[in-house]
Amino acid sequence: MTRTYQIRTFGCQMNVHDSERLAGQLEDAGYVPAAAGGTPDVVVFNTCAVRENADNKLYGNLGHLRSAKADNPGMQIAVGGCLAQKDRGEIVRRAPWVDVVFGTHNIGSLPVLLERARHNAQAQVEILESLETFPSTLPARRESAYSGWVSISVGCNNTCTFCIVPSLRGKERDRRPGEVLAEVEALVAEGVLEVTLLGQNVNSYGVEFGDRFAFGKLLRSCGSVDGLERVRFTSPHPAAFTDDVIDAMAETPNVCHQLHMPLQSGSDRVLKAMRRSYRSSRFLSILDRVRAAMPDAAITTDIIVGFPGETEEDFEQTLEVVRQARFSGAFTFQYSKRPGTPAAEMAGQLPKEVVQERYDRLVALQDEIAWAENKKLLGSKVELLVATGEGRKDAETRRMSGRARDGRLVHFTPAGAAVDGTVRPGDIVETTVTYAAPHHLVADGDLLSHRRTRAGDNAEAGLRPRTSGVALGLPSFGAPRAEAVSSGSGGCAL
Repeated sequence: MTRTYQIRTFGCQMNVHDSERLAGQLEDAGYVPAAAGGTPDVVVFNTCAVRENADNKLYGNLGHLRSAKADNPGMQIAVGGCLAQKDRGEIVRRAPWVDVVFGTHNIGSLPVLLERARHNAQAQVEILESLETFPSTLPARRESAYSGWVSISVGCNNTCTFCIVPSLRGKERDRRPGEVLAEVEALVAEGVLEVTLLGQNVNSYGVEFGDRFAFGKLLRSCGSVDGLERVRFTSPHPAAFTDDVIDAMAETPNVCHQLHMPLQSGSDRVLKAMRRSYRSSRFLSILDRVRAAMPDAAITTDIIVGFPGETEEDFEQTLEVVRQARFSGAFTFQYSKRPGTPAAEMAGQLPKEVVQERYDRLVALQDEIAWAENKKLLGSKVELLVATGEGRKDAETRRMSGRARDGRLVHFTPAGAAVDGTVRPGDIVETTVTYAAPHHLVADGDLLSHRRTRAGDNAEAGLRPRTSGVALGLPSFGAPRAEAVSSGSGGCAL
């Protein structure tokens, strides 16, 4: 009998992409996605360890599954990702009904470990200390018909004191440019319109093969891929950000004028304590150069509030940088103490109420700035790649949602003489902004244009690309998954 699976994903974009690889392997091994509302034979948790509540979230979910497994003796539960790499055998000790625990370096082992656990009737825990197989050589079942993640590196060589990622993901490993472009071309050949180049620190790409300008060159190479309409990337590090990348963004037509640049703090004293090897003046100078080359660029960031020892003066410096930076959006986090990081042992851990009050002030300021920046777009024309499930109120408002080239979320009315049949996710539309809010735009007028795409055809048919690894040929299409993965914002893309 065919066995079914379900993957539940927590954390950053890297985890979401890893889950696509896990799904591809399971389907290669004969598993099929579980139907909505059904009980899967295999449940895989792909975990994150960045936030303080990551442990509680995992063990809470495992607790809820305990009775389901008792009622379905053949069910298997697997736990992978960053928290699995960190906690290892602790997971089986706290939740002995778990069958498989695997780490960030051996996601390719999942089908074998499931079979071994079933055969031996005991839990299998396999955690490797270094990368066994580069994830992009593994099969993947893609979540989107129109947009794809393409990993250019894994791991991180930075030593930020608040971050546990380097100890869990390892040192940076870079893919060769030809391998990256082969995967991009394979996705585009199946109708994908947009790719996001993914790495813990994308602008240090090339360090492993000795080319400090490799990332800018890679962006320019993506410009030569016929049919690729949008290129994004996440996340760069301010200390390694160079002018050749800005030039590549400005001069390559399909590279979107969108930049996610993590600030973390506007206080130079706190940045030093974080081991962030830049200062606020350098950060702001990068934004100035980006905007000089691309005046329409939308810049977002990550900010941590309440780092150990942060004073009110330090926090005010962060607010001042936010005022000067004019971010279009920010992922804001209250400092989360993570065992195993240097910051967890630092003096000056702040009371929750102090952190919360500062956090609220930061969010209020950033919302005010984002709203003001969005209002500048009223009456402007925007090109949107129509998306799936981005608007929680779309059904009741009869709108659809899409992403502008600068990454802003726009809710629009799919009506007007320009509409060619039905507007589908994956299609391209143009419309005019009629309303601005801090976190989105609205376009309620008739569409100015509507272009049906192959990605839209595939989305309408429920088809998703399924890649076999770049060395094994072009993607093929498989049946759609019943349940989409969930992802957090920001996460470990630091």
